Amino acid sequence: MKNSFTILALCIGFFASAQSPWTQEKGSFYTQLSFTTIASYTDIFGDPDYRTFGDITDNTIQLYGEYGLTNQTSLIVNLPLKVISINNFEDPRIDCGGDCSQDFRETALGNLEIGIKHNFYNNNWLFTGQFSVEANTSTYNSISGIRTGYDAYTFTPLFLAGRSFNKTYLQAFIGANIRTNAYSSNFKVGGELGYKVTNRIWFAGFVDIVKSLENGDIILPIENTLTALYVNDQDYGAFGLKAIGEITNKIGATASFGGAFFGNNVAQQIALNIGVYHKF
Repeated sequence: MKNSFTILALCIGFFASAQSPWTQEKGSFYTQLSFTTIASYTDIFGDPDYRTFGDITDNTIQLYGEYGLTNQTSLIVNLPLKVISINNFEDPRIDCGGDCSQDFRETALGNLEIGIKHNFYNNNWLFTGQFSVEANTSTYNSISGIRTGYDAYTFTPLFLAGRSFNKTYLQAFIGANIRTNAYSSNFKVGGELGYKVTNRIWFAGFVDIVKSLENGDIILPIENTLTALYVNDQDYGAFGLKAIGEITNKIGATASFGGAFFGNNVAQQIALNIGVYHKF
């Protein structure tokens, strides 16, 4: 049961990293390669809502790994490659007297993440602490305004709890994203409920809420604010479904989608994800 719950918790669709209280066994290694897309959007949540000046597609190819240092402690590594494009962009500050739309595309690293989590209580309920750091490894294109990650280091402490109930499981988390370089920090909380439909198929629903503390005063280039890519004071209330199909005891495939019921400076578009995993 433990391994199945761990796999589901590592189904990285809407989430940037695993937020599960289950850890890997000592010496075991879990890897997942996934593709997430937020396709062709122009509408952005705000107060009021606003539009970008081109059609944006935000794709992420992500390699995630988790290694069991001990039975209670796991090392986490998350490597995102961003592929972001803007089609038919028209700069509102320029009057060219006709059609002056442009297309842009940027492929570069996002924020590389490394972390550790430790399970300190396991008696029906699991209680786990997690701490991760996202490095400032992103890229910014000053012409297109495309940013592939936050121009900051992010420190993320989390408290995680969970329990399995025969064919179902429940897990929840609470924590924060603490950012440098005058970005605002975030409070975050969420949960997930999963059910084993067949011997090799699981379904789960999740909720993820991120709320900006609005304590940062970074001034970003106007080109970046026009795209709303990794700008300041982003927050949202997200929901979604995800599924996993176990091909063998070590290999499987995942799929998920997520949307938002509120947000600020984030796209009004669903995120779709597919992935494959392997356990060693």
